[in-house]
Amino acid sequence: MPVMTIERIEVQRTIQADPAAIFAILRDPQGHVAIDSSGMLQSADGEPVSAVGDSFVVHMDRESLNDVPELGRYDVTVTISAYQPDREIAWTILGKIRPQIGHVYGYRLEPTADGTLVTSYYDWSQIHPHWREAAIFPVISQAALRATLGILARTVARA
Repeated sequence: MPVMTIERIEVQRTIQADPAAIFAILRDPQGHVAIDSSGMLQSADGEPVSAVGDSFVVHMDRESLNDVPELGRYDVTVTISAYQPDREIAWTILGKIRPQIGHVYGYRLEPTADGTLVTSYYDWSQIHPHWREAAIFPVISQAALRATLGILARTVARA
């Protein structure tokens, strides 16, 4: 069941693949670009992550959302905040804006008889007060998270 609180969204989907195959996509910067449903992630630089604190750069284009047209193209650094191989990966986004926002994206993987139950989550409960007052969250919708899970299922099936 989808979960949405005032400060967190979770969606789930069973994907017919083992957790290791899914996790391989989620730890790879290129995997992030490949499964993004928002259209914001254009490309990435860096190696697949393997621990908390690892990072890579994603080249973004906010025009796809058309919510902040003047933002245009920009880079962010994805920094891993949770890493448990084949079970969970989460990250924060560091960009040029100040103060930093503090939102978290992540995935939990649970093996099932039919493959892997994948939970995608987006949490903005710890964002900086400046951004809370701006009332811009969530930036990514529950529908977009669900669409990303569909793209993830398609991507892992092709791998």
